[in-house]
Amino acid sequence: MEKIFVIKIGGNIIDNTEQLDAFLQQFSDVKEPKILIHGGGKLATELAASLNISQQLIEGRRITDAATLEVVTMVYAGSINKNIVAKLQVNNCNALGLCGADANLIAADKRIVKNIDYGFVGDIKPDGINISFLKLLFQNNITAIIAPITHNNAGQLLNTNADSIANEIAKALSINFQVHLIYCFNKKGILKDVNDENSVIKTITNKTAVDLKLNGSINEGMIPKIDNALQAVAAGVHKVSLGHALALNEIVKGNAGTDIQQLF
Repeated sequence: MEKIFVIKIGGNIIDNTEQLDAFLQQFSDVKEPKILIHGGGKLATELAASLNISQQLIEGRRITDAATLEVVTMVYAGSINKNIVAKLQVNNCNALGLCGADANLIAADKRIVKNIDYGFVGDIKPDGINISFLKLLFQNNITAIIAPITHNNAGQLLNTNADSIANEIAKALSINFQVHLIYCFNKKGILKDVNDENSVIKTITNKTAVDLKLNGSINEGMIPKIDNALQAVAAGVHKVSLGHALALNEIVKGNAGTDIQQLF
């Protein structure tokens, strides 16, 4: 199977111009076919404030009303996405900026209201990833840069979690490719001691994850990332890694970060 990389970067890297430039240089150095999914950073919150659009976060998740949806669409699928594309062209990486509505790339359903109404937030539909289009891009040496905006096939845009997009794209492509999914953030990996940047846990399996949760070796913020990663490898993704964005080249080589593996 041909190897491809699905790489996700968070807002903390996007908010730092110097780190973003360094990351994009390393991303450009990855020779295999690749996809980049990016988060939003602080720009949407700042723009909303300048427009007097109040923002509400519940457990770190943005409530997306109609006005906020306009802001995040402009910022995520517009300013941030196109700036990343422009920077990659400088690095000789032929990139194409997309959101989920483009080429019917990512179809989602508006999240069902349970305890909290998140507004115009989308959860990706089963078989909601347009694999054929992504294959076409690979064949033409074009790198997709994907903003976390999806659509519902009925004309409605939706704000969708970038981690979830990366996870679903990786799972969908794993049918035809050997997929290495990499979550890049501002830590060296999953840390055994949150106060020690060098206490990186090199490998976590579905079996060791249970023990790490029970004994408190991994903090609450990392548990969702590990759970998503385990879900991905269980669904057929070849490898999932988590690590610092500025160590991307070493993560690709297997020399840095935390690797998530499935044991049977």
